[in-house]
Amino acid sequence: MFKFLKEKLKSAISRISERIEKEGRIEEKVIEEKIIEKSEEKLEKPAEEIKKDKKEEEKGFFAKFKEKLIGKEDEKIIEEKKEDIKKEIEKAEEKTGDETPKIAEAKVAEPKVKKKDFFTAIKEKIVTTRINEQQFGKLFLELELALMENNTAIEVIEKIKNDLKGQLVEKPITRTKVEDTIFSALKNSIEGLFQGNKIDLLGEIKSKKEKPYVIAFFGINGSGKTTSIAKLANMMKENKISCVLAASDTFRAASIEQLQHHSDKLGVKLIKHDYGADPAAVAFDAVKHAKAKAIDAVLIDTAGRMHSNQNLIDELKKITRVAKPDLKIFVGESITGNDCIEQAKTFNEAVGIDGIILAKADVDEKGGAAISVIYVTKKPILFLGTGQKYSDLEPFSKERVMRGIGMA
Repeated sequence: MFKFLKEKLKSAISRISERIEKEGRIEEKVIEEKIIEKSEEKLEKPAEEIKKDKKEEEKGFFAKFKEKLIGKEDEKIIEEKKEDIKKEIEKAEEKTGDETPKIAEAKVAEPKVKKKDFFTAIKEKIVTTRINEQQFGKLFLELELALMENNTAIEVIEKIKNDLKGQLVEKPITRTKVEDTIFSALKNSIEGLFQGNKIDLLGEIKSKKEKPYVIAFFGINGSGKTTSIAKLANMMKENKISCVLAASDTFRAASIEQLQHHSDKLGVKLIKHDYGADPAAVAFDAVKHAKAKAIDAVLIDTAGRMHSNQNLIDELKKITRVAKPDLKIFVGESITGNDCIEQAKTFNEAVGIDGIILAKADVDEKGGAAISVIYVTKKPILFLGTGQKYSDLEPFSKERVMRGIGMA
């Protein structure tokens, strides 16, 4: 599940961290040169000044010295020297075949008054790096492409970009932990996509005092809607919840027979009319039957409607007015990516969906819909369809999705 997105994110994070580390090596070498120059200046100082410096060091002079050492003037020198040092590193790489050569340690002359510990402390501090806003914009392109290629919604990409910008830009990052830092920031951002209300469907059905609990299902043709209804009916049966099915798809050929097949296999009552009948009337009769027989839940199958067809969407609105469902579920194919997200948005605007079932999640290698649809619609994913058997309907798990994309 979500293999492609997992591989793309891993590759993008790796390439970004390599670039940051390489730039950090360049800056480190320039700063080491400045340390050597400054240390030589220090050696020419009178003993009194050296003692004074030692006292300042003990009082936290380190921070002041670093600020003086790497001021605006020095930053300008770093920028000027970057290209030359970059070429030098690249030559070393070609010569050694090592993609991450170590920068030679700065050899500072031993002063009469011991200064080795002081300069070692400075070196330890400069092994951190910072990403400025301009660098971040260039580096994020790697992740942006990875997300776009795997059907992630634009709104989600923007959200991730802003999250990472806040966690990474102008923040000190230990150069040896660049990859871990980026990974952690990305993980936190994606986990934030799943924030929202959770619905304990079986618990709500059992706790409703006035039966039945009515659920209407919406989605386009071929999205796995009828199969998802059968899977949910099976789950209810296993949890000792009685239900009745309503064949309100009176438009599509063989739709009633398909639902009848499932109801017979599951031993669940089906309420149906002839093809061409009013779908809202079928839903009404199913609710009436459930009330008379004290049945816990009604599951209403509707005709697959293209989300762009306004006349057919109006028909669904009529079903909701008549049946007054307690829950409206959108069923979409996880593998259709951005199409699934757009469908969910349109159905939400039309009938106000309460939750989502993502069918065919088991064959979705990209995962863009799974990490996008909650954030875009602000509605929870209730279940994932993970196969063809009635038992292949899993309650949604954020942890499962995070593992699938390699973020756990």
